[in-house]
Amino acid sequence: MNSYRIPEIAKQYTEYDMIQIHTDLPDFPELRSRLLYAFLNGNTKLSPSSELYTLATSLVQLGLDTHDMVTASNEIKEKKAARSRQLKVLAGDYFSSRFYHLLSQAGQIEMIKQLSNAICEVNRLKMNVYTKMKQFKLTAEDYIHQTVEIKSQLFLSFSEFMADVYDHAWPEVLRSYTKCEVIFEEIFRAESAANFHGSWGFWHILQHGTKEERKQLNLDEADQAKVRTLLHKYNISSQLYQMLDQHVKQLQASIRQLDSDKLISELFHIGEPILRFAVKQPQVLEEI
Repeated sequence: MNSYRIPEIAKQYTEYDMIQIHTDLPDFPELRSRLLYAFLNGNTKLSPSSELYTLATSLVQLGLDTHDMVTASNEIKEKKAARSRQLKVLAGDYFSSRFYHLLSQAGQIEMIKQLSNAICEVNRLKMNVYTKMKQFKLTAEDYIHQTVEIKSQLFLSFSEFMADVYDHAWPEVLRSYTKCEVIFEEIFRAESAANFHGSWGFWHILQHGTKEERKQLNLDEADQAKVRTLLHKYNISSQLYQMLDQHVKQLQASIRQLDSDKLISELFHIGEPILRFAVKQPQVLEEI
C-alpha cells in the first residue's frame, strides 16, 4: 500500500463507545508509525506487509502506553475514576491482543516472536528506570536517553529485517526522531507546574539544585508557585528549546546523507510539525 492510513484503520479497534465515554487514551504513536511505514515501503521484501506490520506495532505501542496511564493505586473510591482505571487496563490488554490476532491470521509467526521479545525489553527498561526514579538516581540526560529507548524499542525490532537495504540508517533515524519527539513533549510539560513531577526539568533541578530546592521537589504535594519559580530560575524551557534546535539540525544533516531522494523527502515531510516548531524557537527564546 502506498498511502499511509494506519490511524484510520486503527480506529476500528480504538473508537469504542465504552472507551470514549468513560476514559481517555494516549496519543496514537503517529510519528514512529509513519517512520516505520516509510522505511518498510522502501524495502521490496517488506513493502507487501508494511501496512500489517505498522498497524500491529502501533497497536502494541498504544496498548503499552494505555497501561502506563493506569494509576499505581487501586484504592479509587469514586465510581467514575474507578471505571476509567478499569477500562484503561482492559483497553491496553485489548490493543495488545489485536497484535497477536492480526499477525497470526497472516501467518507471521516470526514477527510475533520479534515483537514479543521487544515488549519484554520495553518492560525491562521501564523497571530499570522506575527503580532509579524511586532511588532518585536518575540524571536528566539519562531520563531523555531511557525515554527514547523505551519509546523506540518496539519499532527497533525491525532493524534486522531492514539491515540489507538501509544498513544502520533505520535505528539512527528512529532514535533521532524519537528524541525530537521526547524533547518536544518535555517543552510542553515545562509550561505546566502540574505536569512537572518526573519531567526532564524535575530531574535537571534535582541534579543541579540546592539542598533546599531538592527537598521541595521531593514533597508529595510540591508547591506549584515554588515549582514555577524553579522552572524560571533554571531556564528549563529555554534549555529544552536549545536542545531541540541542536538535535533537529543534527537530524537534518543525517537525513540528507541517505541514498534515497524519495525517502529523504518523505522523512522531512513526516518531521515537518517538529521542524516547523523548531524554526519558531528564536522568537520563543526572546520571550522567555
